[in-house]
Amino acid sequence: MGLRFKTRESDSAWVDTVWTCTSEQVTAMTSIAGVRWGLVFWQHAGRAYAGITGPETRTGTAPVPEGAAFTGIEFAVGTSLRAVPTLALVDGGIGLPDTTRRTFRLDGARWETPGPDDAEALVEGLVRAGIVVRDLLVTDVVRGHRPAVSGRTVERRFRAATGLTRGAVRQIERARAAAQLLAAGDPAADVVAKLDYFDEPHLARALRSYVGRTVRQLRKGAGGAIALDLDQRLTS
Repeated sequence: MGLRFKTRESDSAWVDTVWTCTSEQVTAMTSIAGVRWGLVFWQHAGRAYAGITGPETRTGTAPVPEGAAFTGIEFAVGTSLRAVPTLALVDGGIGLPDTTRRTFRLDGARWETPGPDDAEALVEGLVRAGIVVRDLLVTDVVRGHRPAVSGRTVERRFRAATGLTRGAVRQIERARAAAQLLAAGDPAADVVAKLDYFDEPHLARALRSYVGRTVRQLRKGAGGAIALDLDQRLTS
């Protein structure tokens, strides 16, 4: 028992992934660093909730309501909410008021609460309404393009859109990728070479800071419930 995740990639340019999760006989999990903001909807004990989640710069422990069912939308890097600066969401989030099983309120309007198959339709509506926006310069940078502006301008725009520096995004994404590879059985030395870490102690420090797990724990699936879809089912 534990956290049961299902994650899928999205074909929307505005969305990175859509995920669902149920909690069974678990009341806490290890949260890990992440570079994206999101919307999350959940039901627990007959009540419905919704919230905005922000990027996270470090690992930690988060409570999990037992028996809850979640649906989440992780937005693409470079997107943001018109009314909430992403920088204000870093290492935090906002609960959305007046949420029911069928609807939630965001930026002064009421929207239908999505299921996992309705996520892109919701996002399209939010984009049309101008509630979700994006910085195309940041999108181009993420895709590896080099815009014809100064590095300082790129860094300022990147931080405004994502709440993070480009260096922080690279480090967090690399640590998450390392965790996935190690959980799949890749040797630590291979992960060091593949992801360009200096050495295995460098990898270990990154995992401790951003994932909250050691190489051994990831390889054995130990350490308790964790907010990372390592193989579609994360157990405690």
